[in-house]
Amino acid sequence: MLGHNFYHQHIRKYVAMFGTLFNDVYIQRDDNEVLKVPITYGPREKFLARLDDPDFRNQAITLPRMSFEITSMGYDSARKLNKATKLQYPATSNSARLTAFNPIPYNINFELAIMVKNAEDGTRIIEQILPFFTPDFTPSVILDSSMDLRYDVPIVLDGHSIEDTYDGSFETRRALIHTLQFTMKAYLLGPVTEAAVIKFANTNVYSPDNVATAAANSSLEFTERVDTRPGLTANGEPTSNTSDSVAITEINASDDYGFINEITLGDLS
Repeated sequence: MLGHNFYHQHIRKYVAMFGTLFNDVYIQRDDNEVLKVPITYGPREKFLARLDDPDFRNQAITLPRMSFEITSMGYDSARKLNKATKLQYPATSNSARLTAFNPIPYNINFELAIMVKNAEDGTRIIEQILPFFTPDFTPSVILDSSMDLRYDVPIVLDGHSIEDTYDGSFETRRALIHTLQFTMKAYLLGPVTEAAVIKFANTNVYSPDNVATAAANSSLEFTERVDTRPGLTANGEPTSNTSDSVAITEINASDDYGFINEITLGDLS
């Protein structure tokens, strides 16, 4: 799309991160029975339909159970970053580095459904979740491993509602549902490109009387020329001495190098 083909698996990571927050919830009942509450991605209606559908009697689900899903996504202008700012990170090659523009802020809304068959199980689960959201919980996520981009992603608890589906005949199985709405303050990163590292800088200095015509006449003799390049000793120390520096091909973009300035005088007449 738009001349780029990339996939960072951001939404996949956010879904996995959200589900991981609730995948170790246990219920310990008064008789010392300990149950792990399973969690699955999907709409709650899909699981509630299996409680009473006779076609699923041999595959009936048991309660308690949790499910979650993405309900919506939207751009968050309040967290907008400068879209012209580039992030940079050294690449595997010492003559190139990875670059990407600032990530784009998006809000991802999740809904977590906690389905139980008695009220006590529901409160045991809820009390293991609510204390950690005040009203947000902030894990970190790696947006791109090649650039080592790590961002804190707040997950805000927006609301909590309770619904009791016990209606109809006595044969109908009861399902008490706690629904929690969350907003994840996520980021989406654009394409990561490889750009060449600038290792040389050349500056020409002209005398005051000919500087006005220097741009129009490229053959005009400069007064002074300054060539700048990185300098690094064999021991990894920065240097400004040409004779002490290793070859420029051995200097990486991430090294703590110094600067070597070589001055060439032009026509001073």
